[in-house]
Amino acid sequence: MQRIGSDRRSLEDRAVALISVRRGFMAGKEFTLKVLFFVSPIFFHSLRRYMNFFSRLFGAKNDQLVQPNLRFGRYTDTYKEDHKYDSWDEAVSHFEAKRFFDSYVAFFEYLRDDEAKNVMIHRDEDQVRFTFYQGSKKITGWATQEKLKAESKIATATKLNIGFLRRLVESNYNLKYGRYCIDDDGDISMVFDTLSLDASPYKIYYALKEIALASDKQDDLLVEEFDSLQDVNVDHVTHLPPEEKQIKADYLHSSIEQTLHEIEHGRLNRVQYPGGITYLLLELIYRLDFLVRPEGNTMEAFERMHRTYFAADNKSAREKNRSLIRELRKVLERSNEKLAQELYDTVSTFGITNPSTHVRLSEFIKGELGNIDWYQENDHEQIALAITGYIAGYSLFYYSMAKPDRELFLLYFQIMHQNYFASLGFTRSLVDTSGQLNASEIRKAMSEILDRHSNVFVQLRSSNIKEVRFDNRVNFARSYMQYIASLDLTKPS
Repeated sequence: MQRIGSDRRSLEDRAVALISVRRGFMAGKEFTLKVLFFVSPIFFHSLRRYMNFFSRLFGAKNDQLVQPNLRFGRYTDTYKEDHKYDSWDEAVSHFEAKRFFDSYVAFFEYLRDDEAKNVMIHRDEDQVRFTFYQGSKKITGWATQEKLKAESKIATATKLNIGFLRRLVESNYNLKYGRYCIDDDGDISMVFDTLSLDASPYKIYYALKEIALASDKQDDLLVEEFDSLQDVNVDHVTHLPPEEKQIKADYLHSSIEQTLHEIEHGRLNRVQYPGGITYLLLELIYRLDFLVRPEGNTMEAFERMHRTYFAADNKSAREKNRSLIRELRKVLERSNEKLAQELYDTVSTFGITNPSTHVRLSEFIKGELGNIDWYQENDHEQIALAITGYIAGYSLFYYSMAKPDRELFLLYFQIMHQNYFASLGFTRSLVDTSGQLNASEIRKAMSEILDRHSNVFVQLRSSNIKEVRFDNRVNFARSYMQYIASLDLTKPS
């Protein structure tokens, strides 16, 4: 009884501290040869993805060679290469010396993710023209020695509607740097401009991040809600193969249905023990956000559920559980067609998760693991596993973490949800046909992650994988989380 109470309190106590959640305010017509130059690689990337999807399903059998290169979770820009931080320092130094033009060039070099190819810069004699991507939005602009201007087109209005106009006016009030505009062609845009004298790299970073995140969020929501609005500037979006969309949609629906069935018909009394039900619901929400990666209304629904639970509104856990269940049922009611429109791949420039040290992540893991005891001792295996799934899912949803942590959490999901990954083309056998954990293959996968990052995090070489247990799924999940918490991710000075 005490353990049940403490698990609920641990969630509710943290709710007060997390009112300011990570997704707070998340919240064109000229085609030049240069635009075509930028679009053509995206076309070939899209074509390549279709071909790769089928090759993953029907291709070679060597596990080490054919693991798919699919994206899970949201983009983060927290951990960059050292030379990118050198570019930031150059941008600050140039700004302080009033070499604004050079400051802009160095700043956009800092923003550029060389792997994602998210930022494109063209430098003329007296002007820098730039394009960068944030999800489904393309942000374009220019900068000179005197001024910078950036614009993100959100949608095109076939006719003006008081509903979305009011929405834009209300949203304008919450913006710190940008503003909504409508041009003579009916294009709705977010715009930011500033004089170079006032354009420090710090200001530009947060201003561009604001209009990028806000426009990326608003376009899907507005276009679906108002029939008079149409998409604009979405040629860079990579559409998933229909088969992949179907797999992800089926997984989303079946996961919600299974969790709701467990809540309604499982052994745990949901009125007497609301803390266990909360773990089931939050684990589901964060897992689907990470593994399915929906955009638009479904992504907003998951974020709204997160805010609902952690809001400091004096509502009980039972009341909040009912709210989450209602929201999940609404997600189930959405048509497959609408859900399919929200499943696509994008390139981003700004992350939406909060930077976190491994020490902070370790403290969070240790604080939650104690809540497993009562459920394991009383044979509530599904609730016990929901707690470790909640640890992984919440960490990926809320924190921007080091790559070893992120990859180990992804491996955890691959182990616990192997059928889903297999349907996407992953061939590594982490669980055998009888449902038993494949200890040797799991240890091998863990070692590969450690080896991949041991040059940066040298202490990973001394970590002991043998501490992870494989006698049953709950002990495995608990010891796996303990292992992640025990890692030393300090870098050599």
